[in-house]
Formats: sequence, C-alpha cells, structure tokens
Amino acid sequence: MSDFPIHTAEQLIPLFSAFRKKRQLSQAALAHRVGVGQQTISQLERHPNKATVERLLRALAVLDVELVLREKQSTIANVQANQEVW
Repeated sequence: MSDFPIHTAEQLIPLFSAFRKKRQLSQAALAHRVGVGQQTISQLERHPNKATVERLLRALAVLDVELVLREKQSTIANVQANQEVW
C-alpha cells in the first residue's frame, strides 16, 4: 500500500482516475455505486476542488480508498524537540 501526500486539489486528478481504473470501473459504473450521475464523476475527476467533501468521501469509499490525515513529520519532530527542552 502506498501513501500519496496531497497538498492541492489538482493532485487528486490523476490519483482518483487511477484508483477508478484499477478497480476496472467506468465513470458510469462508479457513479451508479456512489448514487450520482456520470457527469458528476467526470466533474470530480477534472475539477476535484469543486467537489464536496461528502461526495469525495463516498466515491473514495466505493473505490476502497481511505483518506488519512496526519501531521507532517517535521511538525512531529518540532513538537518532540520542544518537549525535550522542557
């Protein structure tokens, strides 16, 4: 399993499409499973910045992809360094 750090919505464009294709789903098939129209999936793939978080999460769940939020390693290192000083 690979991690894909995302810093901008545009970085989702190739990833979302790749996950869909890996599952061998057309946009229409994914749309049916998510409960939206094919145009919505097409829009999500082309302009993820316009998608709602709820819709993105539903689509990712259908694709069996999880969204993980974590602090950057540099942030964790800074916190640990500050704790050692005290």
